[in-house]
Amino acid sequence: MYVFIAILTKVQAWLFMASKVPETFDTLFIVLRRQQLIFLHWYHHATVLIYCFYSYALFVSTGRWFVSMNYCVHTIMYGYFALRAARIRLPRCLQQFITILQLIQMIIGCIVNLAAFNYKQHGYLCATSNINIKLSLALYASYLILFAHFFYTSYLQKDSMKKSNNKMD
Repeated sequence: MYVFIAILTKVQAWLFMASKVPETFDTLFIVLRRQQLIFLHWYHHATVLIYCFYSYALFVSTGRWFVSMNYCVHTIMYGYFALRAARIRLPRCLQQFITILQLIQMIIGCIVNLAAFNYKQHGYLCATSNINIKLSLALYASYLILFAHFFYTSYLQKDSMKKSNNKMD
């Protein structure tokens, strides 16, 4: 049973790593459609692609968490994008919900890295290196800051500006 689960986990990790390549086409589509390409988008896609290939080679234990969370969030997010591409109108709150899911993913990513570091500091087995933990934590923390800024400027700041404009009318 263990061998089956290990093989299944490796396949899942490989599929995840391989999925990062077509995800970079997101960036290409944005550029080709002459839409604004924000720093968060290209930075996130570039660094995730590099980190995934690096970590896959090491088969890090924390990757199970990262892969599972990312599959869940991306299933919802790309489903939303597919519906929008089909010109199906969706409530704005779904955009906010997806960004909140991404923020939660980044928070959990930070927690998983801190837990892995703590386990290793206390002598427990954890199949990842301190360098990988630090790199992953730095990436998750930077994504958290960028997604929080995106959420604030896209949803909170615009909403507060609308409210103040309505008060002036």
